[in-house]
Amino acid sequence: MALRMGAARLTYGQLNARAEELARRLRSLGVGPEVVVAICLDRSFDYVIATLAVWKAGGAYLPVDLEWPQERRGLVLEDARAAVVISRGLKVEVLRETAAAAVGEITRESLAYIIYTSGSTGRPKGVEVTHGNLLNLVFWHRRTFGITAADRGSHVAGLAFDAAVWELWPYLSAGASVTLADETTRRSPDLLRAWLAAENVTISFVPTALAEPMFQGQWTTTMLRYLLTGADTLHRYPAAGLPFQLVNNYGPTECTVVATSGVVKPASNPQKPGIGTAIANMQIHLLNEKQEPVAAGETGEIYIGGTGVARGYRNQPELTAQKFITVEGGRMYRTGDLGALMPDGQIAFHGRLDNQEKIRGNRIEPDEIVSVLARHPKVATAAVAGVGVNGNKQLVAYIVPAGQAPRSSELREFLARVLPEYMIPSAFVKLAALPLTSNGKLDRAALPAPSAENALDTTAYRAPESPVEIQMASILAELLHVERVGLDDNFFLLGGHSLLGTQLVLRAKDRFGVTLTLRDLFTAQTVGKLSDEIERQLIEKLESMSEEEAGLMLARMEIQ
Repeated sequence: MALRMGAARLTYGQLNARAEELARRLRSLGVGPEVVVAICLDRSFDYVIATLAVWKAGGAYLPVDLEWPQERRGLVLEDARAAVVISRGLKVEVLRETAAAAVGEITRESLAYIIYTSGSTGRPKGVEVTHGNLLNLVFWHRRTFGITAADRGSHVAGLAFDAAVWELWPYLSAGASVTLADETTRRSPDLLRAWLAAENVTISFVPTALAEPMFQGQWTTTMLRYLLTGADTLHRYPAAGLPFQLVNNYGPTECTVVATSGVVKPASNPQKPGIGTAIANMQIHLLNEKQEPVAAGETGEIYIGGTGVARGYRNQPELTAQKFITVEGGRMYRTGDLGALMPDGQIAFHGRLDNQEKIRGNRIEPDEIVSVLARHPKVATAAVAGVGVNGNKQLVAYIVPAGQAPRSSELREFLARVLPEYMIPSAFVKLAALPLTSNGKLDRAALPAPSAENALDTTAYRAPESPVEIQMASILAELLHVERVGLDDNFFLLGGHSLLGTQLVLRAKDRFGVTLTLRDLFTAQTVGKLSDEIERQLIEKLESMSEEEAGLMLARMEIQ
């Protein structure tokens, strides 16, 4: 048995025969070495047949995600210069040229597939991966995880995500079977956990955003030996007693899916799990701005060398030269990721150069905040991003609760034990699940702006009553850009900081004629306590005034 999906089955004989039939058709259209065939199909037996058929014909395949907008599909097809499109009822523009007759042998240097990733300029980048690149991944995987014909793999990754390549060929080249998940199951941690057990899957890849809540849940009887994860930063360690080993993996598309890999064991380590060590025939270099090696424990940019380094970007020679660097002894890919060598030999992942946020002059790595949030027992998973609010960038934490949702004040106090004030998010948003792309990665663009509707509860709201309380609440609401501020709401827990505190002190002096200090603000942080301090100072001033002076001051306050 080669493929399974629900009640449907496809044997190796059927897979091979159908792929041969389609390959003959492709060859008649001129498909051969270096000719690109676009596959526009959903997750199905036909998709796997089409991929194998392209290789049998000698060509290279290009997966096209059906969820992409039509404009992106057209842009990718044009940029890749796809000569043939395999689809089922999908309307695509007629291509101007047919494939030229292609002849020649397939070698390790021949193009195997092209995967398109997002580009910083808005133009997607097509990564060209060769058969030699892919073979290194396949052979490493089979050796490392002991794949035999008795294994059952899973196919859950997005089809235009390079992990989908990894899910198929190490197993199908070993005589194992692969089970395909439906679209609903593959996007739900709970459904996916139950599905893996019901289908007797022995080894599975699950994107990090789904894997974290999965391995925290309850596992019953399962045949699973390994749960492989990757695509986003892993922030949690597995609990003791899981019936499988958790393996964290790292690798950009430009280095053929996986460059480092390592088993993650149960631990209470305050540091987030590492990304393992280099896989077979791959090398990891941690370099500074001058492309010199950094010392062990120091952070450097990750450069990757070895057999898995792809050919380059499709039709982008300048970008290829910029990112794929020729050095003595071979080529290296410059990832833009940051890492450090840990004492145990693994690599610690420290985020991306271009994902850092600059908040009030401080450079912040959001993953450092997420790694602390992940240790809170009421947080299932989380994300942190810099979000523009009323013209100012604020740190916002997005929380998927584990059971009863925590209060934002609870999370702020928890973070403050470890992190400096400038790294404490200004707002905490409650989500049922983190938004994911079709590839299963965190979709940062889909994270919502904070609002009264999605904010985590703070303290129970008590309306201000006295004139001083009402005016102080109004000042804070205006400074913090929130709809209302209650008597017990904390200035810092609402997103206040020292710079806004200085403005608060000035406005209080202008409004009430009293002198608050930043020390007062740090001591009395709520509207109620600040109002008490203002009223105390006002009483002292009134007692030293004449009746006329006191009346003028009170009248001035009422007018304002």
